[in-house]
Amino acid sequence: MGWSRGLLGTLWRTLSKEVREHVGTDHLGNKYYYVPEYKNWRGQTIREKRIIEAANKNEVDYEVGTIPTEWEAWIRKTRKTPPTMEEILKNEKYREEMKRKSQDFYEKEKLLSKEMKEELLPPPVQTEIKGHASAPHFGKEEPSEAPTSTGKTFQPGSWMPQNDKEHTQ
Repeated sequence: MGWSRGLLGTLWRTLSKEVREHVGTDHLGNKYYYVPEYKNWRGQTIREKRIIEAANKNEVDYEVGTIPTEWEAWIRKTRKTPPTMEEILKNEKYREEMKRKSQDFYEKEKLLSKEMKEELLPPPVQTEIKGHASAPHFGKEEPSEAPTSTGKTFQPGSWMPQNDKEHTQ
């Protein structure tokens, strides 16, 4: 079945004027091809394609990490030029360095949390917050919980509202 599929693919590319240009191969053995825009035998314009030929043809779906990030960006057309081997190696070295640094950071955090548990560091200061800053009595003595009334001590005419003119000045 494999040889017939290859034969039919070659026949189709020949009739459709599809010319595959090999652009590169990654360290996993995957091959990458570029097919420029062309007109087929019916006069239709077929836009450019970027194709990957898998090294392991038995697998149907790829998992994360089976295609290098740089090649995946090229296949998805988020980068215009195919990556070079030097670029892939440089980025791989950078990723390894970041892994190492994150592991070091994780170890330091582990030690700090261990020190906190052993109470080598002073505990954080506990503050008690009463009320809210928008409350009318914030920062002042709080009103008592017991209800108060002026019902028995109220004298009629003892209270006079302020004059509006004096109040606005």
